[in-house]
Amino acid sequence: MANQYLSQTQSQKQLQVLAPQLRQSLEMLQVPILELRALIEQELEQNPTLEDQPSEVNTQLEIEPGEGGEEEEKNEEMDFDKDFEKEFEVLKKLDEEWRDYFNQTQPVYKGNNADEEERRQFFLDSLSISQSLQEHLMDQLSYSEFSEEDRRIAEMLIGSINDDGLLAGSIADLAYTTGYPESRLNNMLDKVQEFDPVGVGARDISECLIIQLKRLGLENSIEAEVVKSYLPLLGSRKLPELARVLKLSIEEVNQIADFIGTLEPKPGRAFSSDSTTYVLPEIFIQKVDGEFTVMMNNDHLPNLRISNYYKKMMEDPGSTKEVKEYIRDKVRSGAFLIKSINQRQTTIGNIAKEIVKVQKEFFEEGISKLRPLTMSVVADILEIHETTVSRAIANKYMQTPQGIYEMKFFFTPGFKTEGGEQVSNKTIKDAITTLVNEENDLKPLSDQAMVKALKEQGFSIARRTIAKYREELNILPSHLRKQF
Repeated sequence: MANQYLSQTQSQKQLQVLAPQLRQSLEMLQVPILELRALIEQELEQNPTLEDQPSEVNTQLEIEPGEGGEEEEKNEEMDFDKDFEKEFEVLKKLDEEWRDYFNQTQPVYKGNNADEEERRQFFLDSLSISQSLQEHLMDQLSYSEFSEEDRRIAEMLIGSINDDGLLAGSIADLAYTTGYPESRLNNMLDKVQEFDPVGVGARDISECLIIQLKRLGLENSIEAEVVKSYLPLLGSRKLPELARVLKLSIEEVNQIADFIGTLEPKPGRAFSSDSTTYVLPEIFIQKVDGEFTVMMNNDHLPNLRISNYYKKMMEDPGSTKEVKEYIRDKVRSGAFLIKSINQRQTTIGNIAKEIVKVQKEFFEEGISKLRPLTMSVVADILEIHETTVSRAIANKYMQTPQGIYEMKFFFTPGFKTEGGEQVSNKTIKDAITTLVNEENDLKPLSDQAMVKALKEQGFSIARRTIAKYREELNILPSHLRKQF
């Protein structure tokens, strides 16, 4: 067997690595304005050379060489200051450009200061922290008179309830893993099922609906019989077959189905873990002198500049080389932050202007006039990469005359009508929704019938495309929409 030994070898390879500053720039481009403000405030805390000040103040900086005891140290200090002076000139230019950006003459949305502050405070005061389903159930358990052991069993059962409000897993499995007898677990589950919301802790949807019917005093009703024995027929809308089994008329079965439809199959839905999303428009589209104008919302961005205090420290002959090196590192970081914010706002604003050029008719008349637009087209016009457009529009919102829309809403593939006009796929979806809302409930439109109806409107769409859009719109097939 050959001898085994360790050795070191050296190889050369090319790797693509994102520099920390570039990563920061990309992050700032992608985050919405409120998160951007949080990032800026974090940088303000960590970087003493940055400050949020009125942009009118502009102190010029003159760098003087430091003084040292030895000639060699003095030369090094002078070289260092000379290099830094050149670098600082670039910084001053960036600082001035950023102030110019805030003072530029192009329209910028700024509300009345007092009114804006009042609205902002009302917004903050209105925020509430939602309670989870488990927290809601544990609150009720804390007021229940259970023994310590029963309380532990109830806590375990509550922990086994999923977000829909139904029991995850079987009692047999829980008995095996916990060591408690099934009878005791079933007994405690009955008590947990008495908690709010009604139907919580049920083993399945059928039991969930039965619990709700019992609370209404309808445990022996025809509705309860349908839920217990014929729920699959009801779910597939086979109402004529259900009417034959129950020996009832179609009208009576329709009434039963409508009533059962008012019950909640997922009692935990009211406590969904999905938090409410609050959006703040970054772009305002307003009509000025007959033309739609893009206005940036800079209200929530600090007006950054380099602190005069640290500029004076650079002028102080007594500042050591170490102090100046520290200031230089922080100044570089601050300069890149200012440049990144400036680039972010410029990029988003330019993309918004291209959207306005294409979607003028949408702003005038609504979704029926939405035009197809792709990120690659905008990227080519602005001479940037398509991924830059994707990052720039992510989680950004525009306030338009037609309402508030996410920027990516305006980027959709399109279809050509028989008249040669390009329309967005959202226009097609809107047309499908309109057809379904206006259809006869007794004779709902099939996908093929929708193809014919849309063709009459000038849209030539394949049946499989109709089916795809219908599913995306959560519209049931025609046989499940049919009312008897």
